[in-house]
Amino acid sequence: MEALLDKFLRYVSVDTQSCEESESQPSSAKQLVLLQMLTDELRAMGIQAELDEYGYVMAAIPSNIDKAVPAVGFIAHVDTSPDAPGAGVKPQIIPDYDGGDVALKGVDGLFLKPSEFPELLAHKGETLVTTDGTTLLGADDKAGVAEIMYAAQYVMEHPEFKHGEIKIGFTPDEEIGRGVVKFDVKKFGADYAYTMDGGEKGELEFENFNAAAATIRIQGRNVHPGYAKGKMKNAMRIAIELNDLLPVDQKPEYTEGYEGFFHLISFNGTVEEATISYIIRDHSMSLYEHKKQVMQQCVDFINQKYGEGTATLNLRHQYYNMRKEVEPHYHIVEKAMKAMEMAGVKPKVQPIRGGTDGANLSFMGLPCPNIFAGGLNFHGKMEFATVENMESAAQVILNILALYAE
Repeated sequence: MEALLDKFLRYVSVDTQSCEESESQPSSAKQLVLLQMLTDELRAMGIQAELDEYGYVMAAIPSNIDKAVPAVGFIAHVDTSPDAPGAGVKPQIIPDYDGGDVALKGVDGLFLKPSEFPELLAHKGETLVTTDGTTLLGADDKAGVAEIMYAAQYVMEHPEFKHGEIKIGFTPDEEIGRGVVKFDVKKFGADYAYTMDGGEKGELEFENFNAAAATIRIQGRNVHPGYAKGKMKNAMRIAIELNDLLPVDQKPEYTEGYEGFFHLISFNGTVEEATISYIIRDHSMSLYEHKKQVMQQCVDFINQKYGEGTATLNLRHQYYNMRKEVEPHYHIVEKAMKAMEMAGVKPKVQPIRGGTDGANLSFMGLPCPNIFAGGLNFHGKMEFATVENMESAAQVILNILALYAE
């Protein structure tokens, strides 16, 4: 078998950033390069697989047992976040990590430090995979992709391994909230599924944020600064003023656990015109709706102060908390917990401070908790993963299959 690490390194070498401004599906054609690669690799293993026009890879491995058991799916997304560069990824491999600072050698003076990221210390002695400081790594979610592919290869090369029907899905555009908008759940054919899209080893999640995206356009008025008194409306300053109206303590850097936030993700502008974009998150539906109302109130205040039409809000729902769709099928969570224990991993059930394709899939009739994939510090140049984490995740996939076969 090809080593799990080798699969992961091959996959992260392909630039697959999604693009929020694009209206196409998938949002960037370069995602199709990896999606086609995965389709070809699955077929080479002897697995029936297809890539459809929307960028979904669906594959199936028939059951090899003589009793009816649920068809179980495993899903991962191939796109990487637009929040950091994703082209030309150059991973660094650090065997037997000693717990010290790790130089990210693509940028002079840049280090991945336990003093800033203390979770590194939990991985002393393991094989660390980091970025070189110029890009993200792509463990979100190519670690999950590699783990599913590794498990599929194991199943095909070990016919003595007993399992029911296995469904495999790879999706584009998860990072921009459009990962499964055209995913055909009925065609996929799984009774239950798991996304391999979590972080640290042991994470198991079946509740996530309710999520919306907000884009606000500010129309200013430019006048020569020497003659601007009483006439100029500086769109950038107005945008800053609007941002300052939002609750200071409800920013990502000040929140944890079930606490929601307003997250400013982009700011572009001139005196004449500015655009600011946010993501809005909360686990509580009532607090989520309240946050959307607060955003509207801020826009209304700006329009009252500077004139109607100064601020225009485009508010878009992205996904809901999947808890109420998964909880009636809690046995799938219990299966995952047992599978982790069989792999020597202590389960840590917690809310996702984000979202996965599994949230939308759960509302589409496919209950779909989320399992760790083994990476940390996603969406930035400080991202890292460990080989041991990824190996544990692949073993959890195989253990889940074995448990359903029983």
